[in-house]
Amino acid sequence: MAVDNELYDQLSWWDDDQPFATLEAFTPARFEYFHDVLTTRLRLELTGLRVLDVGCGGGLLAERFSRTGAQVTGMDPSGNSLEAAREHALAQGLEIEYRQGVAEELPYPDGTFDLVYCCDTLEHVTSTDRAVAEAVRVLKPGGYYLYDTINRTFRSKLAMIKMAQDWKSVRFAPKDLHDWNSFIKPEELYALFYRHGLDNQETIGFASTRPQLELLKDMRRRARGEITYGELGRRFGLGVHPKDTSVIYAGFARKAA
Repeated sequence: MAVDNELYDQLSWWDDDQPFATLEAFTPARFEYFHDVLTTRLRLELTGLRVLDVGCGGGLLAERFSRTGAQVTGMDPSGNSLEAAREHALAQGLEIEYRQGVAEELPYPDGTFDLVYCCDTLEHVTSTDRAVAEAVRVLKPGGYYLYDTINRTFRSKLAMIKMAQDWKSVRFAPKDLHDWNSFIKPEELYALFYRHGLDNQETIGFASTRPQLELLKDMRRRARGEITYGELGRRFGLGVHPKDTSVIYAGFARKAA
């Protein structure tokens, strides 16, 4: 793969002046969408729910789900990321089980979890088909699968590859963090869902709420070292855009009962 997944062993997850701080700044919008789906629309009680975070990284989303009372297990191939996740969860007084492994081969029996989510991960795996199949296998009948990933479009190449990684004057992510050819079109993901017994319920987009010119100026400030990565992420003002799935999109699907 052109993606350099070893980056996840080399960078800090909880330092505001490290590249992954932009992910932490994007986490609230992701979690708020998923939380609204689960509690307001599906009317699920999260306390005690068995939840699997596939590709948990440093535990950004796992900690938020844990605070709802859910029993969260986080899984990731990066040992260093898991160690950072354990240390941070301990400091926060959170009980989260972290385990090393890959999305394509989950070490759990069939139907173990009530809820499985996979965020910012499907574009990094070696087989999206296997990653989806394994998530469905460990999900209980009638359980829900939450996801977010990156669309393979001209706009995503410009935003996530050229501007985020390649162009020195504005870039804010490590080079080779993403490979455009590994991005996934929604219809491709829906086909995998159908093949493995998931019924997609909704797809929405995430986009900045800020004017593009202002964002560009902030990206230049970050590149010059005038603001931190975390501050740049917060200035993006990421929010739900119901119809714009051209770059980042998310949604949820249900396994047949």
